[in-house]
Amino acid sequence: MLALAKGPTYIAEAHSRSLKLGENADDLILGVDLGGSKILTAVVDSQGEVLLSDESITPVTKGREAVIQSILDSAHRVLKQASVAISELTAVGVGAPGLSNPETGILFTSPNLPGWRNVPLKDIMQERLGKKTFVINDANAAALGEFYFGAARGVRNFIYITLSTGIGGGIITDGKIYSGASGAAGEVGHMTINDEGPICNCGNRGCWETLASGTALAREARHRIKEGVRTSILEYAAGDVEKVTAQVIHSAAEQGDSLAKELIARTGYYVGVGLANLINIFNPELIVIGGGLSNIGDMLLEPAFKVAGERAYEEAFQAVRFASAELGRNSGVLGAAAFALQEMRKPICE
Repeated sequence: MLALAKGPTYIAEAHSRSLKLGENADDLILGVDLGGSKILTAVVDSQGEVLLSDESITPVTKGREAVIQSILDSAHRVLKQASVAISELTAVGVGAPGLSNPETGILFTSPNLPGWRNVPLKDIMQERLGKKTFVINDANAAALGEFYFGAARGVRNFIYITLSTGIGGGIITDGKIYSGASGAAGEVGHMTINDEGPICNCGNRGCWETLASGTALAREARHRIKEGVRTSILEYAAGDVEKVTAQVIHSAAEQGDSLAKELIARTGYYVGVGLANLINIFNPELIVIGGGLSNIGDMLLEPAFKVAGERAYEEAFQAVRFASAELGRNSGVLGAAAFALQEMRKPICE
């Protein structure tokens, strides 16, 4: 598994955790990671330690109000279990999927939350919890989590990539999230890789996530199986082609299945094309890679690094290092908490 690497090779390196936002060790922040399938809330201290967390299912099919109420219920549960009163919190940070403005806290739209358009999530949470609240894109939150507590500690310019059901990203420049003119920057999964590629949920064609995500890998496997290609992949999916997932394909590949290995390598190729684009555009010191698909490891990442090295400028590629995300499921809540504390510590005139 990759960890802090230069070019296409990698070595392991551990990091200690230390929040660099102030000296007050008594700060407590409520971090919320809102996803399309789960809500994770946690009480976090200023050293980046999760004191207690609560996970629940996101009731997306029940509408916006049901989701918001589930966030509030989860928040109250975890605070009660941690014996922390809302008044003891410094702030609340929410990481939410989709396009949002971190200054206004408005969630413009989200592919994982159907029907959510121009939702003033910051104001809603602030009013109902009675505590200062800040909202940030979930991938940006994960990037901040890795910056303060994980694989990117001490690095001022890096890109965080999550390879999962889709592909998300966060861009840190000079130690700050690059959010763009309206807060919508960092949607790396929606850069066009193949203008004749599959239609994406965003409406574009050939987005990076339609070719290099876990969903893309599973879709291509199901297509090839239906075409009659001989493979053992179905054995790992209980004989049901609709149950073929990236994890199932990985299991088959580990046992030597030729189609599974071919498909993972193909996905790795497209991961590498996207990485090359990012390296050429941003010339980052570091790219941190997280998400469930990245757990496939060398089988996916070695072809990705090879392609990135072939397509990126040599000088830029030699300058970049690659690292595995270190925080796992907690990257979002830690990053949302860090963002909230960071915003609270901003000078008033800034």
